[in-house]
Amino acid sequence: MNNQEKSLSTNSLTNSKLILVTKASGDEEPFEIKKLERSLINAGAERSVIDKILADISSWIYSGVTTRQIYSRAFSILRRNKTNSAMRYRLKKAIMELGPTGYPFEQFIGQMFKKQGYDVIVGVVVEGSFVTHEMDVIATLDHSQQLVECKYHKDQGKHVSVQVPLYVRSRVNDIIDKRKNEVAYKGVSFTGWIITNTRFSDDSIQYGTRSGLRLLAWDYPRNKGLKEIVESLSLYPVTILHHLTKKQKQELLNSGVVTCIQLNENQNILESFSLNERKKRAVKEELRKICS
Repeated sequence: MNNQEKSLSTNSLTNSKLILVTKASGDEEPFEIKKLERSLINAGAERSVIDKILADISSWIYSGVTTRQIYSRAFSILRRNKTNSAMRYRLKKAIMELGPTGYPFEQFIGQMFKKQGYDVIVGVVVEGSFVTHEMDVIATLDHSQQLVECKYHKDQGKHVSVQVPLYVRSRVNDIIDKRKNEVAYKGVSFTGWIITNTRFSDDSIQYGTRSGLRLLAWDYPRNKGLKEIVESLSLYPVTILHHLTKKQKQELLNSGVVTCIQLNENQNILESFSLNERKKRAVKEELRKICS
């Protein structure tokens, strides 16, 4: 099938009928086959597999189906075709599994800054001009310091409300007012961040950006969201691994090993899981592929 034929095929699937799908938030929106196609392309799936998934979903889909059900069906086809992209495609679910507390997500964000060359401290209490504050992540590079508040939610449909940037802005201002007068921070610029694994409400985006905060969510800013950063850095959470149990993944998170890169660099940790040789080889191969 040439490119023109593929385009015609995709268009025919898109325009054949209007299907309303239910998002995690409970809202409904028209199903767009091109969105699914883009997510599969971004995951690195082969063209033949993409075409197979698009055809399957288009013949199966019905009004009222949830985006979670669409995702699960597409992922199962990826799995059956044994493509490396299957792991990348389940990235969003893997990040949702960093719970149940928010601390592993904070560590994950710390690793994200560390991978970009920052010196990072996670979960630190600092002095402000008036009160003390606990910052989830403080990342320092050259003469700039990032003061980061992380918002992890187990519910994919949860939005960060405007109250969050309102109080983060005041906390960051209090810390900056204290540090700008200290010799240790002479010449240092400060930036406040809010990073979430879900989404921001419209009001929170409007206030946050206009007040000078940096906002990062799963798909915000557009094409520069958390998903794109994770993929560009190949910084996948250990929860994405298929060959470890949920309990084993939780043990890794509890010990501070939150990324596949960390586990790949310290594979001796796997010895504590009493894996047989076949399983151990499978995990190491998974790590090799996803960290390359």
